Amino acid sequence: MNWKLAITGVATLCLFVGAGTLLSPASVAQDARTDAKALKPAASFQSIANERERSVALFQEAGKVIQHPRCVNCHPATDRPLQGANMHPHQPPVFRGDGGMGLPGMQCTTCHSAENTPVVGQADTIKSIPGNPAWHLAPIEMAWVGKSLAQICQQIKDPARNGGKTMDQIVEHMAHDELVGWGWDPGAGREPVPGTQAQFGELISAWVKSGAACPAS
Repeated sequence: MNWKLAITGVATLCLFVGAGTLLSPASVAQDARTDAKALKPAASFQSIANERERSVALFQEAGKVIQHPRCVNCHPATDRPLQGANMHPHQPPVFRGDGGMGLPGMQCTTCHSAENTPVVGQADTIKSIPGNPAWHLAPIEMAWVGKSLAQICQQIKDPARNGGKTMDQIVEHMAHDELVGWGWDPGAGREPVPGTQAQFGELISAWVKSGAACPAS
């Protein structure tokens, strides 16, 4: 196994270089972008009297997580995963294989271990290799790439395209699944999804309780 090639292949997963301790215009701008992406709590939508409108608003807020590259990259529409903020095809070239674990000889676990692995002395842009005990691609029927939030919403509700889950199981999956949770702890050099998994789970739970309405587009 050419480990230098493997490490280079995951380099483009890195999104940002750590900032210094002193505030600068760039860091202030970054803070503003972070605030804009922060998740609103589910309780903040209670003032929307119309239940359907409230339900749609809740899912749109959850969409900040669902449509983030940290999530979408592992829900590809082809047999090849994506990586990076610009969602380009994974390098080195790897493919879905059985169970979304990769092809023989180049399975996910060849490079991805049970936890994020720091990379030292390779390049300024390579900070870590992502990892999780359950690292794998979502099944092809759960593909999100190229779909609108409205389409993803309908898909999440469809047992034929959500892994056979009930809506209660969807809530449990979003709120507590360890691989979903990786999005908030993606390793050095990689932007996490906004908010926390607990906040995300509360948004999904409130969405389901309010009728699981989907955006029109």
